[in-house]
Amino acid sequence: MPWPSRKRDKEAVADKEEPGAKLAKTEEKTSDKQEEEKSAKSPAGRSTSGWKNWKKKTSESGGEESKITYCHWLLKSEPESRLEKGVDVKFSVDDLKAQPNQTTCWDGVRNYQARNFLRSMKLGQQAFFYHSNCKEPGIVAIVKIVKEAYPDHTQFDKKSLYYDSTSKKENPKWSMVDVQFVRMTKRFIPLSELKVHHLAHKAQGGALKNMMLFAKQRLSVQPLTQGENLPGLLIASVRQPS
Repeated sequence: MPWPSRKRDKEAVADKEEPGAKLAKTEEKTSDKQEEEKSAKSPAGRSTSGWKNWKKKTSESGGEESKITYCHWLLKSEPESRLEKGVDVKFSVDDLKAQPNQTTCWDGVRNYQARNFLRSMKLGQQAFFYHSNCKEPGIVAIVKIVKEAYPDHTQFDKKSLYYDSTSKKENPKWSMVDVQFVRMTKRFIPLSELKVHHLAHKAQGGALKNMMLFAKQRLSVQPLTQGENLPGLLIASVRQPS
């Protein structure tokens, strides 16, 4: 039996306290073909979020491999009711915990870059569950990937908010993964706190200086480097109580 699909926003809304919230959704102004081509290209030359060095290898004769590996993730979901075409897209961490076996599919992603990140996820990897587009956005819990990427069934469901008439079953456009609740973070980590550290690290150098949460505000699925996952200033916040 498929999981309910009303929970995932088609594309993350910029958090209310961020300046980007007033910007138009640029993805909506670009054709699917253009977006897919952009997502497939290597973003070499960009410094944002470690993309410049992601999976970049030296030549076979050039010694050690040099790369940034994304083995942790951040997943945005909206904890407060919001109607989109008459459908409530609310899905909080409490909703996840209420699912059978505290597990659900992460469906409804309709951004090519976010989809590619879903396809990069590996079984057992962990992600921050991030409450977005609410009074106080921030990290609330830890989840883990319990099923790697497979076709998102909502793209073929004409009754679904996420139906895509251009996607074909023999070559599906959109993917999803299954995630399972692991635990709540030791305390709530608000966006405002993350932003303070981000700005300090940006000015002085530090693990959060290129965090995609601030560079790609509308992206609902984001990668994290090891440093961004457990930066020194926040270790106590995300570690299990002793």
